[in-house]
Amino acid sequence: MVIAGFCRSTSTVLTAMTVRRNVLILGIGNSLLRDEGAGIHALNCLREQLADRDDITFLDGGTLSFTLAGAIEESSHLIVLDAAQLDAAPGHSLVFEGAEMDAFVGGNRKCSVHEVSLLDLLAIAHLSDHLPPQRALIGIQPAEIDWGENPSAAVAAAMPRICGQALRLIEAWQA
Repeated sequence: MVIAGFCRSTSTVLTAMTVRRNVLILGIGNSLLRDEGAGIHALNCLREQLADRDDITFLDGGTLSFTLAGAIEESSHLIVLDAAQLDAAPGHSLVFEGAEMDAFVGGNRKCSVHEVSLLDLLAIAHLSDHLPPQRALIGIQPAEIDWGENPSAAVAAAMPRICGQALRLIEAWQA
């Protein structure tokens, strides 16, 4: 279903499979706070576009939890979708891959009231020697962090580009 120019899945949240999947797409954020949920909105768009792919697991990570560590450790490829402070125009997105992702996540520690941070989850995977060798973060510059289930116009308009960035990563990794 398309709402206000962005993709919105009507399916329920999928849990991580026990079978090792090639690619884990992890959307994180609070979808009740407009652009804070940009990662979840992008995840839902990708889930609709790639519904026929059995080599991809889609996981709504919400506001993060230690329970996500297992899903990350079981994947060989990881794409994280999240709102990020990029000091750019609203809706702008950047891809941080491999060591660049690690540096961005490690250097941009924001205060969080969540149980765990993305940095914590990556550290757990690294310490257990299960950090996905191919990993990327697609950071999305928010415009509005306020009550509401739909993203701002700028973030909604960016969804096709963000999905394209994720698709290009998957294609490059599988080439």
